[in-house]
This record gives sequence, structure tokens and C-alpha cells, in this order.
Amino acid sequence: MTQELFIGLMSGTSADGIDAVLVSYEGERGALMQTHHAEMPEPLREAIIDLRHSGADELHRMAVLDQQLAITYAHAVNTLLTEADVPPETVTAIGSHGQTIRHDPEGNTPFTLQIGDPNRLAEMTGISVVADFRRRDVAAGGQGAPLVPAFHSAQLAEPGTATAIVNIGGIANVTLISAKSEVRGWDTGPGNTLMDGWIHRHQGLPFDDGGAWAATGKVLEPLLLAALAHPYFTAPTPKSTGPETFHLAWLETLLSDQETPEDVQRTLLELTVESISRALDDKSTDAVRICGGGAHNRLLMDRLAARFTSTDVTTTDVLGVDPQWVEAWAFAWLAKQTIAGLPSNVPAATGAEGPRVLGAIYPA
Repeated sequence: MTQELFIGLMSGTSADGIDAVLVSYEGERGALMQTHHAEMPEPLREAIIDLRHSGADELHRMAVLDQQLAITYAHAVNTLLTEADVPPETVTAIGSHGQTIRHDPEGNTPFTLQIGDPNRLAEMTGISVVADFRRRDVAAGGQGAPLVPAFHSAQLAEPGTATAIVNIGGIANVTLISAKSEVRGWDTGPGNTLMDGWIHRHQGLPFDDGGAWAATGKVLEPLLLAALAHPYFTAPTPKSTGPETFHLAWLETLLSDQETPEDVQRTLLELTVESISRALDDKSTDAVRICGGGAHNRLLMDRLAARFTSTDVTTTDVLGVDPQWVEAWAFAWLAKQTIAGLPSNVPAATGAEGPRVLGAIYPA
């Protein structure tokens, strides 16, 4: 069987870095060959966050950021290949998620927009690029998210075991895989995005390492209940959300200015735990597998384990997949599907009218 190499690139809603993976495929399940994480330059991170909301000269700012991100992605790819000692001409394609700057699948004219020019990325790496995965699903009546359930089913499913794969990135999403291999999924709400934004504001840090700062505070029940009253949490599935909905300006509307910053951080962690738990409360699962940056937050993991006392709660490490690299790997797999002309959305997860081949191909 011929080996094919694919690269996956992911820069998520937290906008704090870029994950790059090199994956080898000789069948349905791949093998991770090399990984690389690059910190997002602070000026780019600030530009990304600023573009999530309307402002002056935003079209020009978007066009410039589109190119700056592509250059940053290309550096990450070239570093990954150097570290792997793999020549670019042996790689079939890069699957680039791009950076989401707007996501509104429920509007009068539904849309989603990711930037990070794939033309420049192909030019700077010498590798074909597959990008713009979400918009075809939206065009087919879907949410454009989550797109990872098909990959979760292909790479992480445990035969005969009803499993929930919970990806805790900036936004958290869940994939339910039944014992009969039926797949569905949706975004549960904020994952790390509010916690990351809050600690960045108060301590200048990109994230709360291990939940250490949150652990010094206490849960503010009135604030937690006010946050959980957001209509997203009770909206029917399929559904998706983003930092356009859950952001610090929204959080500020719930605050009295009497709260200590650490208590707010602890409450935001509990919001993530509670929204994930409520999403799964009436679902029959044998195992909950956590991936994404949230898997490294020890307090978050402990709280989730406490909420699912009769269920096996672990990270995806037990499946042989480091939780940090799952999302980037998913976009390597999505690129593989597109190159093969195969669909990669799950209509039961996104609400699309049917299976679709996602993404556009930009040849090297």
C-alpha cells in the first residue's frame, strides 16, 4: 500500500498559536510523524481579536492579516518539515483550517469566514494546499461546524463502546459515537476562550496553566447561573458558536464589579464544565475522551471527572493520540478526503442537507 503524507494546520479561536502536524497514511488510520507548535505573534493575535467585531478600515486590515497569517503558517510548515527531515515534494497536501474571524451560520445570510491566504501558503511551501473547508457545509444549509466528528469516528472510535470525544479548544465541541458507530456532534459553548481572555487581561498570560489561577478562586453561583441563562445552551442541535457570541464584552454585562478576578476565572472554568456536562447528561456514554488545550488544564479535567462519576473520563492519550494534536490532525485528514474526492462533513453534526466534499484545492 502506498504511503501518503499530509500536513494539518490549526490556529483556533484562542488565537494563541499554530499547531502543525505531519501525518502518514497507508490506509484509513494515520500515524503521527512529527509535530510543531508556533506561538502566534502578539500583534497578529491582537489583530485577529480586533477583527471579530466591526471597526474602522476592517477590509484593509483583513486583507493584510490574510497575508500575514499565510506567511506565519508557511514558516510553521517549513519548520515542521525541517524537524522531520522530510522534503516538501513528498507531501501530498497541507490541510489549512485558517483563522476564523467571523462565523454567523444563523443569520439572514448565513456565512463563515476563515483567512490565511492558501495561495501564498502554497507558494511559500511548494506544497498543494486544501483550505476553506467550512463554507461548503454552510452553503449546503449546515453550520459549517463542528467538522471534526468524521475524523473522530475514523481515528478515535472504540468499536462497541459508546464514546463522547470532547474537544476543548477556544470553543468546546462534542462528538458522540454510538456503540453501533452512529455519529453526531455539536458545539457545547465556550471552552478556553473566556478563561484565556480573562487571564490575558488581568495577568498578561495567554492561558491559565493547569488551571492554577482558577484554583485560587471560588465559584460565583449567581454569575454561573447568569452565564448559563444564555439561550445558546438550550438551543436545539445541530448548532455551533464562536467568540463572536462568547467574549469578554458579553461577560462584562454579567459582572457587578464586586467580583475578584480569580473568582471570575474559577467561575468561567465551571461554566465550561457545566455546559459540557449538561450537553451529555441525557446521553448514554461508556467513555468520555478529552482533547484540545483543555486536556492540559488539571483543574478542568478533575472537575469533569467529578461530574461523570460513572463514566471513564480520560484524555485521548489512552487511544494513542496526544490531545494537543487532535484538531491539527483532523485537518490533515480533511485534506486527504478532499484530495480523494470524498465527503468529510457529518450532516447529523452540522445540519447540512447531505454529505459534501469540503474545501478548495490550491496546487503547488
